[in-house]
Amino acid sequence: MTDPSQQARRYLAAGVQILVVAAAYYVAARIGLRLAVVRDQVTPLWPPTGIALACLLLRGIGCWPGIAIGAFLVNIAMGPSFLGVLAITAGDTLAPVCACLLLARAGFRPALKRLRDVLALIFLAAFAGMLISSTVGAGTLVLSGALPARDFWSTWSVWWTGDAMGVLVVAPVLFVAVTRSWHWRIPLARWLEAVALLLGVLVVVLVATRSSASLLFLIFPLLIWAAVRFEQAGAAPANLVVSVAVVLAAAAGQGPFADLELLPTMITLQLFNGSAALTALLLAAITTERNEAQRSVQRAAAQMADAVQMLEPYRLLHDGLFQQVFSERDGYRAPRKPATAPPDASRQGEAR
Repeated sequence: MTDPSQQARRYLAAGVQILVVAAAYYVAARIGLRLAVVRDQVTPLWPPTGIALACLLLRGIGCWPGIAIGAFLVNIAMGPSFLGVLAITAGDTLAPVCACLLLARAGFRPALKRLRDVLALIFLAAFAGMLISSTVGAGTLVLSGALPARDFWSTWSVWWTGDAMGVLVVAPVLFVAVTRSWHWRIPLARWLEAVALLLGVLVVVLVATRSSASLLFLIFPLLIWAAVRFEQAGAAPANLVVSVAVVLAAAAGQGPFADLELLPTMITLQLFNGSAALTALLLAAITTERNEAQRSVQRAAAQMADAVQMLEPYRLLHDGLFQQVFSERDGYRAPRKPATAPPDASRQGEAR
């Protein structure tokens, strides 16, 4: 029989977890709404989707009420109507839940150490799962009269890419932070390289987003550096910093986005963010698989060397015993004949 006190503690822990998820979703949504470009509600980067997916995968599907509560609190202040708010909340909740179920069916591992995990995150969670929230959200705005029907596809595309970017930019950082085993006893050269990478990313991003020239391509070598040298632990945070900085520049109309209208701005922004995320995550996964393969070969070689070293005394004993046995056997079967003296030359002459 279950102890009532233990059951009460489980219910309390589940309730606290739901409230924490709801608070995290709400805070992330308020931050994301500062970048809204359509009706103060649709943003090119929606961090709550990444937080929601990470919570579902890391803490279990049972935390979905926290996502629903957070989404409702965010939408109630700006929704077209109460029914519209409920519909948008349902879409915002179903999208990460379905994405989580798809990833679980595909055998997804949050550590992102395999290429198949990154591909599943991209195609199943970001591209496929977020179709639900964008379709429900944009359709609700049109049906409620808050958005003209002619603006459905533009709003849908911004909504979908914003949710997808939230999955590709925010969720990997949370996955790495929770699943990675952090070791602080790292060589000084490694720390200096990490600091140099961080400073390089910040400097290049500031220059690229403040200059009127198209300098965003300068960011890709740094993302490659982060992925090759630090794997997902460097690629995911670097991608987050780059995406947030570029979105801020696009929302403020600075740098390469200064003279662009809304549609060209969104196309340029989302193509860049998507390319940066795919480059960083995919290259980091490939690097991790390569390093794991090298470590596996080294471990196998070390184990083989240990086995050979352990068998060396037995090999010497084996060789010594068999050499003695074979020498005794050959001596018994073919005994040596005594050497005879050569005939005397004088006697040979007499015989002649």
